[in-house]
Amino acid sequence: MKKATPRDPAVIAEREPPTLMNSQAAIRLALPPLQIFLRRIQRELRLHPGSVAVRFINDREMARLNSAYRKKKKTTDVLSFPSQERATPRNLPLRLKSLKGKYLGDIAISPVVAKRNAKSFSRSLPDELRILILHGVLHLLGYDHQTDRGQMDRVEARLRRRLGLAG
Repeated sequence: MKKATPRDPAVIAEREPPTLMNSQAAIRLALPPLQIFLRRIQRELRLHPGSVAVRFINDREMARLNSAYRKKKKTTDVLSFPSQERATPRNLPLRLKSLKGKYLGDIAISPVVAKRNAKSFSRSLPDELRILILHGVLHLLGYDHQTDRGQMDRVEARLRRRLGLAG
């Protein structure tokens, strides 16, 4: 058995204040592995450990938020709420350098929708949740796949490969 060291991601995730909260009861979630994955994203992008907060919410709350902020009368899998408006980055390393130590914002995820998506994409629920966390972080950085001519999709695909996520 491997002994945990103070630099071990599992130990770090236990020491630092939680940045993932489960506010829903429909789907059972294992938060520690997701917390560790969020820390991996933050290390990969050189973001401050407290730069992002993720909350897992029920479908009713997700539909309410989607209606209030996007004027869409249905639920969705993930919503991002940036701490400030950001344009799509032309150069990710420069964007990351300018955001060093700053709070990026909040991400809301519906595990119910994520579970449906996971099934339709033949992925596990944990993988789908990791993909949604990464997707939400990219939105917080200013990417918008609906308007950026594929730039977010390319960055996300590259990061998925580096983080060991399914396509």
